[in-house]
Amino acid sequence: MKKLALLISFIPAALLAQVKGINFEHGLNWQEVQAKAKTENKYIFMDCFTTWCGPCRYMSANIFPLQEVGDTMNAHFVSVAVQLDTTASDNAEVKSRYQEGHDIAGEYRVAVYPTYLIFNSNGKIVHRFVGGSNAEAFLKKVAIALDPQTQFYTLLDQYKTGRKDSAFLGMVAMSAAAAYDLETAGAVANEYLASQSNLYTNTNLYFIKQFTHSSQDKYFGLLLNYGSKVDSVIGKGAADKIVFDIIFQEDVMPIIFSKKPGSPKDFPVPDWTAIQSAVTTKYPTRAGEIIAWSKITFYQRTGDWKNFTASVESYLKLNGDALDANQLNEFAWSVFLKCSDADCLTKALAWSERSFTKNQDPAYLDTYANILYKMGKKDDAIIWEKKAVALAPEGDRKLYNETADKMKRGEKTWD
Repeated sequence: MKKLALLISFIPAALLAQVKGINFEHGLNWQEVQAKAKTENKYIFMDCFTTWCGPCRYMSANIFPLQEVGDTMNAHFVSVAVQLDTTASDNAEVKSRYQEGHDIAGEYRVAVYPTYLIFNSNGKIVHRFVGGSNAEAFLKKVAIALDPQTQFYTLLDQYKTGRKDSAFLGMVAMSAAAAYDLETAGAVANEYLASQSNLYTNTNLYFIKQFTHSSQDKYFGLLLNYGSKVDSVIGKGAADKIVFDIIFQEDVMPIIFSKKPGSPKDFPVPDWTAIQSAVTTKYPTRAGEIIAWSKITFYQRTGDWKNFTASVESYLKLNGDALDANQLNEFAWSVFLKCSDADCLTKALAWSERSFTKNQDPAYLDTYANILYKMGKKDDAIIWEKKAVALAPEGDRKLYNETADKMKRGEKTWD
């Protein structure tokens, strides 16, 4: 490390007392951490976290303490952790390491949390990966980190010294994406695709799908103008979803949420006609559906449930097939929780019914039952809630039974 002189584990003491899980070192300087790694012939695992990061807290509380995680990590790594934010409750030790945390974030471009950095015993970085996950997924990422053939920075060093065969370029691009080095991932992916004689293969279209994030990306035009050909290889709607999301993020979101009001309800109602005109100029065939979806997003975020339900109804008429069961259930549940208007609830009930027609998920039946109950149809609601209980995994039945009991007692099932 160029700037880091000392490294202390900044995890609160309560989280360090892990009997079965990862043994995080504390009180050691960086040279001592390396010396320990050399003596034990291990890599160094660095957990870069912040106190406000939900996935960081989840990993510390639920994954790192697990026996199987600890067995693997303690056998192969000397583990340390660094807090990369500052809080009013930080103790003197944490405060004394603020600069070192800042140096780590800058030197290794830590932009998402948690980020995990892997060093060899000489302090040279060899790999990184990001994000919270379950134990199985975490250990799969750890296995990649332990193999020199798949370590990101090891691959990147080979790339920088001139290795450019096609298969290798593909591996580097995917490894960079997993490491959240998006700049490298995009550049190498384009090199890989430039080496291909036929872009319309599953592998190559998967690359294009993975590495197209804006209208300025090289292959956005292919997805926009040759969507049917793309879909014939990788599945119906695949190209359209990417294009739709990019247009929405670039041409609508910055306008409808351009100001920073005191609360979401303070956002001014957008000039939908002007926005649709602007989008139509750039993307004539996409504007109608994108504006319809934009209205759903805006009115849901601002809590205007009458306009929200009207917008969902309009979207269903325009392209109802684009809404999957989960989206329909989410929309119905939002109305159930936030709106008591009879017309809104009636429409939400229809969306809910449509969701479990697509997928017999107990959560969807629960939504349907709750809406019936809020509409005053108590007996029908209890019948449907019992159907949710019957379909639910054993571990979830208690929650659904509690809801049914509230219904029987005439208690509210919403806040």
